[in-house]
Amino acid sequence: MNRRQRSCLALQSFLTLDDSDSEDDAPARRPRLIKERMLHFDDLDDVAFMKRFRLSKEGALYVLEKIAIKLEFRSFEKNQSVAPVNQLLLCLRFYATGCTQLSAGDFCGVSESTANRIVLRVSDALASLYKEHISFPDDEASLKRTQLEFHKIARFPKVIGAVDCTHVKIKSPGGEQAEYYRCRKGYFSLNCQAICNANMEILDMVARWPGSTHDQTIFDQCRQRALLENDRYGDVYLLGDGGYACRKYIMTPLAECRTPAENLYNEAQIRTRNPVERLFGIWKGRFPVLALGLNVDLKNVEPIIIATAVLHNILRRRGEAEPPDDDELNLPMPWDRLIDFGQIELVNHPTATEDNNLHRRAIINDYFRSLQHVHQ
Repeated sequence: MNRRQRSCLALQSFLTLDDSDSEDDAPARRPRLIKERMLHFDDLDDVAFMKRFRLSKEGALYVLEKIAIKLEFRSFEKNQSVAPVNQLLLCLRFYATGCTQLSAGDFCGVSESTANRIVLRVSDALASLYKEHISFPDDEASLKRTQLEFHKIARFPKVIGAVDCTHVKIKSPGGEQAEYYRCRKGYFSLNCQAICNANMEILDMVARWPGSTHDQTIFDQCRQRALLENDRYGDVYLLGDGGYACRKYIMTPLAECRTPAENLYNEAQIRTRNPVERLFGIWKGRFPVLALGLNVDLKNVEPIIIATAVLHNILRRRGEAEPPDDDELNLPMPWDRLIDFGQIELVNHPTATEDNNLHRRAIINDYFRSLQHVHQ
């Protein structure tokens, strides 16, 4: 029996758990409304499944194997049980549409309150896989491999990550601190920092800062900044946009270019950091709830964001295709504008210390000036 057959048998066993206790053994009780639970693995072909749930059936089964044990119901919950496979599909549909839990619940045939609990339960289970699926290259071989993949883009040396932030819209958290969550575009949000590799896999994610927080502040307070400051990864660079201060381990674009070598530096810097900008479009495109907004309590926002980041990496590493647009979505604006709505344009960061500018000057003079002669 091959892996696919074993997965299908496992799926069937999950589906059989979706029934309540036998009526013959149950005491008499008031009738309650039971909605039919659709078996989407059976009802939908591969294309329709991908469009609705944003991943393939095989991908869903792979994810299910990772978290099923965390979704199994306890004995006292059995009469209200939803099989792990349907819990996962309900949560994926929520990520796919940005709809309310009521809509997600209707889709899989459960009540609004149950749907709400399921979304949070599945999100927590997925977020618990963070360390397994989101991590920085931490040995010589993986660091070299990461640098090589970035170098292939535009020949920028020693790059191990591209860093940027994106905003995820939330509802007003209320209270005296609510305005801290209002971003410069006027809506409430979390400002989420991602560092990614050349394949747009997330290496680090920070998803807890209020929308008014500057990208530089988030970076200054993150663990990876401290590790880079202490030379944990050696002589390497992150690439950031003009919103970040230039430092010995983070290279930013020049505000103005005066020489061919500076032009070459800026062109290579911009092209090589492009994966992080593309990442946000792909991540939010697969999970539109991140672009449409999360209408959940503030305490539940971070686990959902982290859960989708974990899923993103799993699917990137499995080589899953990007899902087609779902024409059932009610978009408030065209998709490209919706993605841009989550990006806040930042003015160039004030000039960093002269020492840090010297690091950038050195790479321009020692590397890009010599590279310029190769181009001529």
